[in-house]
Order: sequence, then structure tokens, then C-alpha cells
Amino acid sequence: EEVRTSRLLEHVAAPVVRFRPASPSELPPIWSDGSYEVRMLLFGLLPAGKQLIRISRSSDGRAHTLRDDGVGQLAETWDHRIFVQPSPDGGTDYTDVLYVHAGALTPFVWAFAHFFYRHRQRRWRALVSRGFDYGS
Repeated sequence: EEVRTSRLLEHVAAPVVRFRPASPSELPPIWSDGSYEVRMLLFGLLPAGKQLIRISRSSDGRAHTLRDDGVGQLAETWDHRIFVQPSPDGGTDYTDVLYVHAGALTPFVWAFAHFFYRHRQRRWRALVSRGFDYGS
């Protein structure tokens, strides 16, 4: 359920990336299929251009996928898929898969994405260990 919230995106991305909604003027509390234009700020200060977040969701009843097939000023392709499914031990398996293409900037965008997704995973693990208490 948490993967479907924009609150989670904002939490796990902070403080590395901040998203400022452009169209619509607010991110939805729960992602639905559609497009959302945002302005990105690195470390809350440095403008990193606009990004179109294009959400689609699917499920086979057991595994769930949330996809952001986005495009932006820096990344021509930002195809991020989140896979969530029950694990054999009774927990939940969460997997990020990202394909990025940014022309000549691809090596730099890839390096940033590598850093950013490690950061996201640390934030995810801390949030899970606190029982999804966003206040800490």
C-alpha cells in the first residue's frame, strides 16, 4: 500500500531530490495511472529540470508493479519499475528496476541514479524498521 503513495516517494527521495508539482498543482495522495509534471530540485536547492512522471500499475493478484515511464529535460528515458510481492518467509520482496537514457549525459545520469537508488533503499529500510512512522 505504501508504494502507491506520493508521500513515500517524497520521503525516500529526501533530501537528495525534492519534487515540486507543476501539473497538476499537487501530487495525488495515492498514485493513479496518469501523468504528473514536476520540477526537481537537487538537495532542495539546485534546479534539475522538469520531469514527467507517467504512472501505470499492474497486478497479477500476487505480484504488483508500479511503473514510472518518465521523460524529462535531463533524462530522455527514465523507466522505473517497482515490483512488490510476498516473500517465502512471510515478508515482502521489493525490487527497483531502472532503465535510463540521457544521450551523452547517460553516464552521469546513471551514476546519479546509482547513488540515488542506494539512498532510497536506506530510507526505505529505516522507514520499515520504524513501522512506517514518517515523523522520525
